[in-house]
Amino acid sequence: MKTLHLKALWILVFLAVFIWSAINPHDYPTWVLEVLPAFIALVVVILTYRKFRLSPLSYLLILVHSIILMVGGHYTYAEVPLFDDIANLLGSERNNYDKLGHFAQGFVPAIIAREILLRLKVINGRNWLNFIVVAICLAISAFYELLEWWVALISKESAQAFLGTQGYVWDTQSDMAMALIGAVSALVLLSKLHDRQIARLKA
Repeated sequence: MKTLHLKALWILVFLAVFIWSAINPHDYPTWVLEVLPAFIALVVVILTYRKFRLSPLSYLLILVHSIILMVGGHYTYAEVPLFDDIANLLGSERNNYDKLGHFAQGFVPAIIAREILLRLKVINGRNWLNFIVVAICLAISAFYELLEWWVALISKESAQAFLGTQGYVWDTQSDMAMALIGAVSALVLLSKLHDRQIARLKA
């Protein structure tokens, strides 16, 4: 019963933020580009729930990452109001919400990749496990940067809002660095909790 309630709460929160995000966003082409990964995550979560149920930690992180994407889609990553306020407070001209997004792009996939590799027994040694997880996260980050490049080439109108570079020449490299920091942080901070939850799933 508790699991059913948590599942319903997960879907309710996701749909509530999704609907809010879709109401008068900055522009709909950018919104579609930013929110599409969250929608794909929702579909994958629903389709795999019975066959390969993830740990509660993984589902929580997927929801948090989806919310980050949907907020970014609503405002665009360069114009999230809270991060404008933070920039003003710190005396900066740059809205750094996109850096939060790229941190999550490493942090969340790290736990999901770790869980899949452990439960399917792809990797035996824990040192190799951490290395492979970080490599997967960096590969995801690099592929996303390629997607941003392709979108910029195809759609000049939506490119600037989607890219969110804000004139920063090292934006691509710093995005990947944030994903790296996110992946390492997840492994350092959450591995023990994650191991306990995986053990409960096996039991």
